[in-house]
Amino acid sequence: MNPTYRQIIVLVLLLSLNFIYSQQKYTLSGTIVEANSNETLIGVTIAVPELRTGVTTNEYGFYSLTLPEGEYQVRISYLGYQDIVSTISFTQDQKINYRLAEQAEQLEEVVLTDNAERLNIRKPQMSVSTISVQTIKRIPVVLGEADVIKSILLLPGVTNAGEGSSGFNVRGGAADQNLILLDEATIFNSSHLFGFFSVFNPDAIKDVKLFKGGIPARYGGRVSSVLEIFQKEGNSKEFHMNGGIGAVASRLLAEGPIKKDKSAFLVGGRASYAHLFLPLLDIDNKAYFYDLNAKLNFKINERNNIFLSSYFGRDLFSVNDSFINIYGNALVNFRWNHLFSDKLFSNLSLIYSDYFYGLELDFVGFEWNSGIRNFNLKYDLKHYINDNLQINYGVNNIYYSFNPGKIKPNSSDSGILEEQLIKKYANEFAAYFDIEHKITDNLSMEYGLRFSHFLRLGQDELNVYENDQPVIFDPFQLIYQEADPIDVINPNRGDNLANFANLEPRISMAYTLNSSSSIKASYTRVAQYLHLLSNTSSPTPLDVWTPSGPWVKPQLLDQYAVGFFKNIKGGAYSFETEAFYKDIQNRIDYIDGANLIANNSIERVILNGEARAYGLEMLLRKNDGRLQGWLAYTLSKSEQRTPGRPAVVDNGRSNLETGINLGEWYNTPYDKTHDIALYASYDINNKWSINSNFIFQTGQPTNYPVGQFEFEGLVVPYYGLRNVERLPDYHRLDIAATLTPKKNINRKVKGEWVFSIYNIYDRRNAASINFRRNQDTGVNEAIRTSIFGIVPAVTYNFKF
Repeated sequence: MNPTYRQIIVLVLLLSLNFIYSQQKYTLSGTIVEANSNETLIGVTIAVPELRTGVTTNEYGFYSLTLPEGEYQVRISYLGYQDIVSTISFTQDQKINYRLAEQAEQLEEVVLTDNAERLNIRKPQMSVSTISVQTIKRIPVVLGEADVIKSILLLPGVTNAGEGSSGFNVRGGAADQNLILLDEATIFNSSHLFGFFSVFNPDAIKDVKLFKGGIPARYGGRVSSVLEIFQKEGNSKEFHMNGGIGAVASRLLAEGPIKKDKSAFLVGGRASYAHLFLPLLDIDNKAYFYDLNAKLNFKINERNNIFLSSYFGRDLFSVNDSFINIYGNALVNFRWNHLFSDKLFSNLSLIYSDYFYGLELDFVGFEWNSGIRNFNLKYDLKHYINDNLQINYGVNNIYYSFNPGKIKPNSSDSGILEEQLIKKYANEFAAYFDIEHKITDNLSMEYGLRFSHFLRLGQDELNVYENDQPVIFDPFQLIYQEADPIDVINPNRGDNLANFANLEPRISMAYTLNSSSSIKASYTRVAQYLHLLSNTSSPTPLDVWTPSGPWVKPQLLDQYAVGFFKNIKGGAYSFETEAFYKDIQNRIDYIDGANLIANNSIERVILNGEARAYGLEMLLRKNDGRLQGWLAYTLSKSEQRTPGRPAVVDNGRSNLETGINLGEWYNTPYDKTHDIALYASYDINNKWSINSNFIFQTGQPTNYPVGQFEFEGLVVPYYGLRNVERLPDYHRLDIAATLTPKKNINRKVKGEWVFSIYNIYDRRNAASINFRRNQDTGVNEAIRTSIFGIVPAVTYNFKF
């Protein structure tokens, strides 16, 4: 070989080796925990300022960061904890577990999202709010009980149907369009005492995150939002207890090591007791709740951890023991975390969830029990390719059993015959991948695809209708009516009554304008296969879930959002604004006079329509200093429409259907044009702090009579188009003061007093307005029903 060629080849090889060597990358991985308890921390920032890059810990405190060879300064930071700054040489793969210590003085508790390098500006994820447990405990609420659901109502785009109402509405969506997860298990009813409390014990909660849009592909099944809540894992270093004694309820939580630094337990409970004082007032009614949280975790080795978590809650409401209502949730989740390598993390979950609703009417002589159960197997993996690329993928399978209701006599002399409404069964499968990709220093994207498949399984009886239409239209009276079945078939459990398959693409992007501001955009498509049958503005325990099937199509969402995000004065202030548009196909609507209770043929009173919502959200936050808080404003519109269906047959006359509300768009019951929420927290000194919030909302849509007629001496009102009128605007101001005695510093048992006043100026907000004829004057009059006026409360919290 020519020496010149040989030299060239050697030079090329040397340059190639040098190039390969210069591109060599190494991985830093590990777990980040709280120093005092070994509790893993979610969302801790591991940042490398020099490279303007970084990662955050996942739901189990794990992180993985891959960088080119070199020496870098790494900053680990988390709200309320002391930062760790260390210089690390990336010359080999290494595993480092960090322990973060709490700050001596925490003046930064009231922050929705925060981190040292403000990576939220660069991350493509948008329409997401994280609220700390410390903030939740400080927000004033009715009767003084800290409440997750009431706290998220202060965020932009989140409302509910008013005081004493259950559930919540996100960006103009219905309450059943929210996926609520507690340790990955589905909660079907998030309320205690018909909405006065939520089922989440704040002492047992570690992390709360609400996805309003830009929903990652790992989530599915609900078209409005995902509320993800994780319970604490338990202190594996030492035993502790904490709790609180309030005006109507108390709580207690214990946690400690089973084997120090290896395994831990957590057990917590709450119960209300206001009903115990009712007999003193000669009131024979009862209304109370209780719930239990439990969790075990075991660290098998450096690569394997297992968790067992559970929740059980029950509510009871009775009137003179002749009417008894019992309902609640139960769930169990077994999880196994496995680390395949320093770049590949996996989680396997086996989940059981059960929602039960029971009713006993002693004066009628029967009991009625209903509910929904599901068994869920899910396997999720997170692959950290490098500092610019992460891939999430997994599968999920849920088997559902729906019990619409079983009626049975409760005594031997009851005239009621036992009857089981037709049970329904379904299976939902999903597979997904989701990619987090930093394309350039200024452009980041998160994109993925979810495939969902829903199979409606056989049931004992299935009605058959002429022309396959369970709802018929009378062109002479211009009304919809229930069709009579022409046959009844008996499919086997393994038969396929209906199946649906959907591809659900998700994409979000963030473009950084400078070090303090960015613009973001997202598109989300989600399929929802379960529907809550309710024609009230607020869900009640009596409402029944039903699966998609032969006559009920799955809801399909397309949501578009664009936003601007800016940190001001180094993050002391921040400003966020988003515009969104939501289009939902196949939203259930009800014919006039629909009866949903104990209906064995629900398809005869429902129609498939559509819904839309659009609006603008703004959030201004103050993150630092003694005075902290936020101002949220939402301007939005939420509507739905059910046009007439095309004619099936030509019977020689006009078959043109009017649809619901003449086929025109009309306000949903949860449409709120203006929604303002102001929250402020001020630390006067180490002993006293003041917290307050103010809420203003446009009154929710309702129906008022447009006229009346007399029939056999009775005055009968009649109504016009749906949801044309509104209740009066809603507003109130709450305030709370927290006293932390200075003696706490030297005590084993530390306590604090919380004095709160709900609705301080005694605004009588209307829960409803009804009309009646005055017996003395004969004139019609409007009667406003209010749930709460001014409500003072005192709570004592303790820990040791």
